[in-house]
Amino acid sequence: MDLVLIEALEVDTVIGVYDWERTITQTLRLDLTLGTDIRPAAADDDIDLTLNYAAISERIIAFAGEHDFALVETFAERLAETLRDTFGIAWLRLTVRKPGAVPSADAVGVCIERGNWTGGA
Repeated sequence: MDLVLIEALEVDTVIGVYDWERTITQTLRLDLTLGTDIRPAAADDDIDLTLNYAAISERIIAFAGEHDFALVETFAERLAETLRDTFGIAWLRLTVRKPGAVPSADAVGVCIERGNWTGGA
């Protein structure tokens, strides 16, 4: 298994449990590690044979704009499902950070892993 990386992707979305948070957009910072086999793409130098990080990033930005959730946990879980279904990702690790949520911390968030190294659910 090879890994495709997307690091520090910033997306704006409505996220939070407090009433005031439901009226604004906030920035989330995402790190993704995506499991795939890059050998076919490398052999033919063909982007269609790998995980296209530009297309994946665009889908993440669209997802953030289309949804609003109370919990970062829900955002992460639903995004992981969407990415795996849309792009056929065998395994992923997704870290979602919410900067400024706790005054004494740079960010709070969650890190989840879904799928397995052999391509199954």
